[in-house]
Amino acid sequence: MTHAKRSTFAVALISLFTPYGAVAQRAKLDVPVIIKASDLDPCSNGVVVGLDPRGDGFLAVKSGPGLRHRRVDKLFNGEKVYVCGRRGDWLAIVYSRRNSGCGVTSPWVRTLPYTGPCAVGWAHRRWIEIWAG
Repeated sequence: MTHAKRSTFAVALISLFTPYGAVAQRAKLDVPVIIKASDLDPCSNGVVVGLDPRGDGFLAVKSGPGLRHRRVDKLFNGEKVYVCGRRGDWLAIVYSRRNSGCGVTSPWVRTLPYTGPCAVGWAHRRWIEIWAG
């Protein structure tokens, strides 16, 4: 097996065992999600709502604020997100399917792009209800 074939095989094998959504946290965004310095929580709590289960049933998480940006993940009704910014009708979100802390619920000393450990992207505000923060 050539080096190129081994590399392709390794990537395929890794993606088979990668938890759903984990790829999104490593996906390069066209427009980064910026967490602003704040003495309070820099992000609000939200939840995905109103998706039609008889339609496509998912909310596209995009690499930037707008339809022209590529999809990096999908979210479904009831999934929790942190809303960390807004550009027009698009929300900058941070989320985790593992119910782990994302580090956006306590003060940030400096304004910086979010780099993890959770997934990140942009989603249309129509499908996210902000319930705290």
